[in-house]
Amino acid sequence: MKLNNFYIKTLRIVAFLLISAFAYSSLYAGSMNADRLDGVGITEKLGDYISKDTRFFNEHGEEVAIGDYLNNGRPLVLALVYYECPLLCNLILNGLATAVGDLQWQPGNQYDIITVSIAPEETPEMAAEKKEAYIHSLGRPEIADGWHFLTGTEDQIQKLADEVGFGFKWDEETQEYFHGSTLIFLSEQGRISRYLNGIDYPEFMMRNALSDAANGRIGSTIERMVLFCFQFDENSGSYVPVAINIMKIGGAFTLLVLGLFLGFLWFREKNLSLKQSISHSS
Repeated sequence: MKLNNFYIKTLRIVAFLLISAFAYSSLYAGSMNADRLDGVGITEKLGDYISKDTRFFNEHGEEVAIGDYLNNGRPLVLALVYYECPLLCNLILNGLATAVGDLQWQPGNQYDIITVSIAPEETPEMAAEKKEAYIHSLGRPEIADGWHFLTGTEDQIQKLADEVGFGFKWDEETQEYFHGSTLIFLSEQGRISRYLNGIDYPEFMMRNALSDAANGRIGSTIERMVLFCFQFDENSGSYVPVAINIMKIGGAFTLLVLGLFLGFLWFREKNLSLKQSISHSS
C-alpha cells in the first residue's frame, strides 16, 4: 500500500509539473498574442462553394472574375498570400513551386493555380514581378498560362477569404499581415475539396488533392491522417510509413493515455479516502 501511494504521489508531482508548465506557457503566450492573433487562422469549409463573380486584377492589370478560372474541366489551386510578405508567403510559394516542379501534371493542362494577394495596396505590377520570378525559377515558361497572380480591392479580397475560411489581419506594430499557410483545392465548379496546410506540399499529397478536386471528392479527416502517416513510394509501388509523423501521433496518443491513467488513479484514491473516512466516522 505504501509503495502504491509512493508511485501515485510521484506521478501526481510529474503530472502537476507538466500541466503547470504547459498552462503557464499557454497563458503567457495567450496573454501576449490573443488580441493580435484574434481572427487569424484556417477554418476549413469543405464542400462549400466560392462565388464566381468575385473580381480581381490579373498580372496584366486586366479585371477578371474567379469564375474565369473555373468550368474549364480542371481543378484549381488557390494560394492566399501577399507579395511583399517578408517570410511566410515566400515559404508557401516556394513550397508550391517545388510541388509544381515535382508533378508530372502541368498548370494550364491538368490544373490551374491562382495566387491572390490579401493586401489591397499591392498592384498588378507587383503580381507580374512575383510571377516572373517563379516562372523563371522553375525554368518552364509554358506554365505561365496556368499560374495566375492576382490583386484586388479590400472588399473582394475579404469576400473570397471569408468563403474559404482564411482568417488574416493587419498588425500595426510589425507592419505585417498575420495569416495562416495553406493551399486550397477547388473543383471546376468552385467547390472546396481539400486544404493542404503548412509550407511543404509533397508530390503525392498534391496529386491526391488535385485528383479529388478533379473528381469532385471532398477530403475527409481520416484521409488526411492516413496521408500524414503514409506516403506512396514509386520505387516499391506501395505505401510506406513516414516514421517522424507516426511518432508525432504516437506521442500525442501517449500523452492522452497518461492523462487518462493519472485521472483514473486520482479518482480511485479519492474514492478510497472517502470510503475510509466514512468507515472511521461510523
